[in-house]
Amino acid sequence: MKRHNSLYRNAIVAAAVGGISLSAGAADKSNDDKESQVLDRIMVIGNPANIDDIPGSAHAVTTEDIREQNYDDVSQVLRKVPGVTVRSEFGYGLFPSISLRGVDTTRSAKVTIMEDGVLTAPAPYSAPAAYYAPTVGRMSGLEILKGSSQVRYGPHITGGVVNYLSTPIPTRETAYLKSSYGSYGDQRTHAYYGNTIDSGAGQFGFLVEGYFRKNDGYKTIDQTADFRDGDDTGFTKAEPMIKLSWEPNTAMYQRLEFKYGTSTLDANESYLGLSEADIASTPYRRYAATRFDNIKTEQRRSYLRYVVAPSDDIDIIATLYQNTFWRNWYKLKDLRDIDPNGANISRIKLSPALAGSNNGLGLDCLKGNIDCTLRVRANNRDYKTQGLDIASYYRFVVGNAEHEIGAGIRYNQDQVIRFQRDDDYIQEANGTISSMIQGTPGGAGDRLQKTDALAFYLQDNIKLGRWGVVAGMRFEQLDQTYINNYASASPSPAETNTMNLWAGSLGATYKFNDAWTGFGSINRGFSPPSPKSAAAGINEETSLAYELGARYTNANQALAIETVAFYTDFNDLIVIDNIGGTGTGDTENFGKVRSYGLEFSLQYDAGIARGWKVRNPWYLAATYTNATQLNDAASTDPESIFSFGKVGNRVPYIPELVVSIGTGIEAARWGANLSGSYVSETFATANNVRDQINGNGDPDARFGVTDAYFVADVSAFYRIRKGVRLFGGIQNLTDATYIVSRQPEGPRPGMPLFAYAGLEMDL
Repeated sequence: MKRHNSLYRNAIVAAAVGGISLSAGAADKSNDDKESQVLDRIMVIGNPANIDDIPGSAHAVTTEDIREQNYDDVSQVLRKVPGVTVRSEFGYGLFPSISLRGVDTTRSAKVTIMEDGVLTAPAPYSAPAAYYAPTVGRMSGLEILKGSSQVRYGPHITGGVVNYLSTPIPTRETAYLKSSYGSYGDQRTHAYYGNTIDSGAGQFGFLVEGYFRKNDGYKTIDQTADFRDGDDTGFTKAEPMIKLSWEPNTAMYQRLEFKYGTSTLDANESYLGLSEADIASTPYRRYAATRFDNIKTEQRRSYLRYVVAPSDDIDIIATLYQNTFWRNWYKLKDLRDIDPNGANISRIKLSPALAGSNNGLGLDCLKGNIDCTLRVRANNRDYKTQGLDIASYYRFVVGNAEHEIGAGIRYNQDQVIRFQRDDDYIQEANGTISSMIQGTPGGAGDRLQKTDALAFYLQDNIKLGRWGVVAGMRFEQLDQTYINNYASASPSPAETNTMNLWAGSLGATYKFNDAWTGFGSINRGFSPPSPKSAAAGINEETSLAYELGARYTNANQALAIETVAFYTDFNDLIVIDNIGGTGTGDTENFGKVRSYGLEFSLQYDAGIARGWKVRNPWYLAATYTNATQLNDAASTDPESIFSFGKVGNRVPYIPELVVSIGTGIEAARWGANLSGSYVSETFATANNVRDQINGNGDPDARFGVTDAYFVADVSAFYRIRKGVRLFGGIQNLTDATYIVSRQPEGPRPGMPLFAYAGLEMDL
C-alpha cells in the first residue's frame, strides 16, 4: 500500500510540476511501474515522459517556464510552444484568443480549455467564447495537445486542448510566497501553504492558496471638465483556492480530492481602439467616450474527485464538477443623436467612427468635442457548467502486445442567460455628461441557451516492440434549447435541437533507437454550434487533420528536437458575423479552410553537454502556418470580419510565421534569462484588405492588417539562501509599439515596456 501511495504522489507531482516537453535535462523518464499512471490520467499528458509515447504533437509548460520571467499572460507563456497562436487585446492576458494550427482565434472558442482536466470555459457548449480564462500566474504548468488522442476530450477538438494545471497538494510541508511590484502600479502576490499528513485513518492532504494582482493600467483616458480620473484604466483580480485530499489506509488504493476556488475581476477595460492617426502618435490613449467602460466578473469552480485502483491493471477516476460564472461588461456600444450643423445622424457605429465615417463626426463624438449621445450596453450574463466525468483504464497483454484500454463517459449541462440593457449618456459639446437615461433591463438581450451533452470515448493504446499504436473514437449527443425573451412575461416558444457528433483518431509511433522516435496520426474532429446557431440551421464544424513528425533526445538529454508537418481540412467552419457590438451577431458556416505548416522546437543546454558548473539552456520554437480559404465567404454583412472573403485569401489573425528564441545562464546563486518573439503581420479580415475599408467600400477600423513585431524580455535573480531569492526583469525590453489587434472595435496596441522586481520564498 505504501508503495502504491508513493508512486501515486510521484506521478501527480510529475504531472503538475514536471519538466517541459523535450526539455534538456528533463525529469526522469523511467515511469516503468504502471501504477504510477493512476493519477497521470487526470491530466492531458501526465508525466512529461509520456510525450515520447504520444503519436502526435504534445507539449508541457513547467512551473519555471511561468515563473522565471514573472509571466501572468498566457500568450507570453505559450511562446515556447510551436503551433500555438494567441491574439492579445489588452496586454494582460485577461481574455486570450488562442488558436492551434489555424483554427479561428475568437475568444478561444475552438479550443477545449480545461483546468485540472475539468472543462473551464464559462459554458463550453452553449457559449464557448471565453470571457474567463484561468490565471496563468497561479498555475504550476500547462499541457497542450494538438495532435492525436484528442478523442478523450471535447467538445471543441478541431484545434486541440489546453489544460491548465493548478498548484498540487504538496507531499511535504510547503510554504510559498511570491510578491512583486512593477510598472503602472503593478502589484502581485501569490502565496500558498500545504502538507500531506500521515494518520491512522490514512494520509490527509491540504492546500490553501491565494493570488492577487492589481494594475493601474498603461493607458490614459482623455479628461473632460467633469472627468478627471483618466489614469485609472487598470484592474484588480483576486483568486483564493483550497484543496483537500484523503488516501485511506485500505488494501485497495483510493483517493478523494476536493477543490474549491473563486476568481473576481474588476477591470476598467474597453472594446474601443483608436483611429489610425492616433494609434500612430499616441498609442496608449483612450477617448473620453470610454470613461464608463468596466467589466466585473465572478467565477466559482469546484470538483470532487474519486480515484480507485481495484487492481494493478485497473484505474477508475470519477469527477463531479461545477463552475459558475457571472460577468457584466458595461461598455460603449455606439453613438446616437449626432446633429451639429444639422447633420441629423441618428446612429454611428464605433469602428466606422474610428475610420472617419460621416466626415469625422463620429470621431469628434468619441473625443468629446460635439453634442451627441453615448449608448452604453450592460452586457449582463450568467453562465453555469456542471457534470460528471468517469474515466477508466484497463491494462492487459495479448501475445507480445501490451494494451491499455481507456473508456469514458461524461454528462455535462451548461447554459448562459443574457439579460442586458442599454443606457444613454447625453454629452455636451465640451465633453461633459449632462444626464443619463437608463434602459429597460432585458431590453438589449433576454435569452437562454442551454445544452445537455452526453459523451462517450473509447481508446486503445497498444505497444508492440518498437511500435506504438493509438486508436480511438468519440461520440457526443447534444440536446440544445434556445428561448428568446426568456425572463419576460411572455417568453418565446423554446426552440430545441438534437445533434449527434463523432470523432476518431489513429496514430502511431516508432522508436528507431533510444534517441529517435517517429510519429504520425490522422484525426477527425468537431466543434458544435451554440443552441441559438443550431436553431438557425448552422451545422457543426468538422476537421480532418494529418501530422507527421519526429523527436530526438540525446543520451544526456542536453539536446532535444521535435519537428512536425501538419495538414488540416476544415469543413463548415463556424464563425461569428461580429464581435464587439457591430454586425448582425449571427453565426454562419463560413465554408472550407485548409491549414498546413511546419512546427519546429529545439532545446539545448550547453552546460549539461559540456560538463560546466553552470547551466546554459537555449530554446528555439518556430511555426509556419498557411491557413487559406477554399471558397468565397457567404456573408455580405459589411461589418463582419468574415465577409467578402475570396478563394485563396488568408484566414484572419493567423500569422504566417511565429518564432521564439531564448537563452539563460544559471549558477548556484544567480541566473539570468533573455528571450525574444517574432510574429508576422496578419490580415484582420477575410477579404484581406490593407486599408480600413469594408466589403461595401465604407470605412471600418476593424479592416486592415496587424503589425509584424518583435518583443524581447529579460530577467535575473539572486538566491539569498536556499528557497529565498530576489528577482527582477523587463518585458518588451525595446519598448516596441505595434498594432496587435483590430478587434473588437478598431486598432489597439501591445503592452509597452514593463519593469518589475520582487521577492520569492519557497520553503
